[in-house]
Amino acid sequence: MTVRIVLADDQPLVRAGLRMVIADAPDLEIVGEAGTGTEAVRLVRELRPDVVVMDIRMPGMDGIEATRMITADTPAPRVLMLTTFDDDNNVYAALRAGASGFLVKDMALDDILTATRVVAAGDALIAPSVTRRLIEEFASRPAPAAVPPQRLDGITEREREVLTLVGRGLSNSEIAAELFIGHATAKTHVARLLTKLDARDRVQLVIIAYRAGLVPSSP
Repeated sequence: MTVRIVLADDQPLVRAGLRMVIADAPDLEIVGEAGTGTEAVRLVRELRPDVVVMDIRMPGMDGIEATRMITADTPAPRVLMLTTFDDDNNVYAALRAGASGFLVKDMALDDILTATRVVAAGDALIAPSVTRRLIEEFASRPAPAAVPPQRLDGITEREREVLTLVGRGLSNSEIAAELFIGHATAKTHVARLLTKLDARDRVQLVIIAYRAGLVPSSP
């Protein structure tokens, strides 16, 4: 299945570089390009892509606000944030807005393509610049939407174990090895957790695991 992508970046050269690489990937297709956040929101609602590769800083409506509007729609595409600034506040804002990934522009283009595929599959948070410290800090901050403990009552003991490992940042393959189960079984458990906990993607599962106390924050 081809992943349909909207590129949103105010720098034409950045879009051109991504366009050239994506053109050689048979499973990826650019269906639209935007130079502002406002245009990105319009295109996404018109074209319904699978993934939006979004610059965090653009004139007018920035990528954070555009992401917030895009992820509020149903169904919502995955958003992969791109920035030249590896800054904690940008990470927090991007995750709060609903982004599924956070990457810096100096990464290799092939790595960005891989991240696009993984984000499209909802399989993992691909954000090498986002350290464990940042995820823990974000997840431990008080928020009105904090997950009450009773929300986890509907999951099985095995699913609780899987959720704990997701919160620790393990991939499906690593979860399978840790629990001595098959990769497909691990993937099924994660999919069930997404449904039972009404989580948009793996990013939200990480946050739920921290807020539920399944993974202690580092001091």
